Amino acid sequence: MTTVIDLFDRKVIDWALSSVITAKNTSVSAFRMTLVYRPIINNSPLIFHSDRGIQYACGEFVREIDNYKSITRSMSGKGNCWDNAVAESFFKTLKTELIYHNRFRNKHEAESSISEYIEKFYNTDRRHGHLDNLNILEYRKLMSRN
Repeated sequence: MTTVIDLFDRKVIDWALSSVITAKNTSVSAFRMTLVYRPIINNSPLIFHSDRGIQYACGEFVREIDNYKSITRSMSGKGNCWDNAVAESFFKTLKTELIYHNRFRNKHEAESSISEYIEKFYNTDRRHGHLDNLNILEYRKLMSRN
């Protein structure tokens, strides 16, 4: 599973689930869909951070990111899991709150359940310690007033 998470509010913008680890099916797919949901406006600068997995380090993904001059790539330090703590925390939460409590008969069933969890719970109702125990929608509303 590949995710693109907004560090500001911890929203999972998009994700890809694949049985193969090719960039086309993981990082490139998730990145392209992210641009549909969060287009880059006026070349606003942003940082795309990832771990050092091959799907992020390969030429195919690097070329994809390089198409957008306002994006700076950032990668975790070698052997430093803390650099990617937000993604690791999300995966722990997903496993604890959904995966370990269910048996999926096939990839489609797992994908459907994960989608529902992210869109109808994690991104809307779940409270996040990093957001002062607010959900993402409450946090965005609060921050837009400030």
